[in-house]
Amino acid sequence: MFDVLVIGGGVIGATILRELVKYDLDVCMLEKEQDVSMGQSRANSGIVHAGFDAVPGTNKARFNVLGNKMMPSYAKELGVKYKNNKSIVIATDESEDANIVELYKRGKINGVKGLKIINKKKLLKLEPNLTESVTSALYAKTGGIICPYTLTISAIGNAMDNGAKLLTSFEVCSIEKVKDGFKVFSKDGREVCGKIVINCAGFGSQKIANMVGDNTFTIGARLGEYILLDKESGNFVSHTVFKVPSEKGKGVLVSNTVDGNVLLGPTAVVLEEYSTDTTAFGLQDVMNKASQMFNTPPFYNTITSFAGVRAFCDKNDFIIEESKVCKNFINVAGIESPGLTASVAISKPVVKELVGKILPLHKNKRFIKKHKRINDFSNLSIAKRNKIIKKDPSFGKIVCRCEQISEGEIRQAIRQNPKATTIDAIKRRTRAGMGRCQGGFCQIRVAEILAEELGQDFSQVVKSKTGASIVKGKTK
Repeated sequence: MFDVLVIGGGVIGATILRELVKYDLDVCMLEKEQDVSMGQSRANSGIVHAGFDAVPGTNKARFNVLGNKMMPSYAKELGVKYKNNKSIVIATDESEDANIVELYKRGKINGVKGLKIINKKKLLKLEPNLTESVTSALYAKTGGIICPYTLTISAIGNAMDNGAKLLTSFEVCSIEKVKDGFKVFSKDGREVCGKIVINCAGFGSQKIANMVGDNTFTIGARLGEYILLDKESGNFVSHTVFKVPSEKGKGVLVSNTVDGNVLLGPTAVVLEEYSTDTTAFGLQDVMNKASQMFNTPPFYNTITSFAGVRAFCDKNDFIIEESKVCKNFINVAGIESPGLTASVAISKPVVKELVGKILPLHKNKRFIKKHKRINDFSNLSIAKRNKIIKKDPSFGKIVCRCEQISEGEIRQAIRQNPKATTIDAIKRRTRAGMGRCQGGFCQIRVAEILAEELGQDFSQVVKSKTGASIVKGKTK
């Protein structure tokens, strides 16, 4: 029996899992997909929010500001790219200037440092591609960007290196309360036992809570569609630029990414059924709103579009508590924006206050804080690259020409925790297939390497999960 079972392999589950292994606890993560970071943490804006938007006194406000302060050092420990590119919220009409002032006041109450209101002249100097209709803006110097799936994967990998276990393709179908804890059952007949269950299942968190008789909250879903521009347009914007927010969320943003692309989106459409399909209407909406903010955005440099589903809760705040109806069952649910930013801060009280109330916590003296990620080979100096190639010649063979990803990095991704077993898993760990051609040239070679490393037939290699095969076999 494990001490703690964490259900859900998104960024919330990842940061909690890593926090748990700082103590002498036997822990296990259960993830329904074939890889981690497949839900909200896969298709996410990657914004490290400053904290001026959340309503004062809420969990959102508290953990946003704390998470923002913690994120730079947390990312450094895990070897994850983080950039303090700063955030700007713009008003495009004088009637919106009052909203900018309100956000400034809210941010001050929340304890956000470095906020200031800037005029049109200063704003256009910072972002010269903005339209002339801008009137004022809120400038937040603590705003940043990070890669959400890299953060998630690295936190889970570090936890696994410190002894945590990961079970993928484990779709929870039922939970049974027993004398000393819980029995958790998967759809394929597996059973895992734990003294404590932490529900971090994102969109599925209501369903998981219902399995133990907890019907105290409702989870809904919003579809968010995005457009990604090629790195060639990377200098079009230098900050994360928001429009004044609405009731549905922070609205469409335009931002650079940590890897040098430009991201536009998301939409916010409430779903009746779960879907990550993009729509012509949604993508047009993104383009229209971006064009209201910027002069002639370079849509001609679009390399892909995608959509993600964001869970939201009827409580209008993060739920972080032991279930009121089931002892030793902890809900960490309704974690919508700014959940990515808040994740690193949320993990602390979940473990120390909620888990610590149930089980004694003894420091793990063997805890390895640093995580050695896959070599960011293309950004190394020629001397460092040659040194690595001398030890392992596979790093000298470029597989993905767009992103300059080597065979060595791909093999490393398959061998390192949590191990990549699909083409998309390789993509999230190395960026192979994320460039201008979107895998058009490198996908087959990536599949060949996967087959070799996993001891599979080439035709068994899948894109994202079992059943999503890409080939029937080789023709020659």
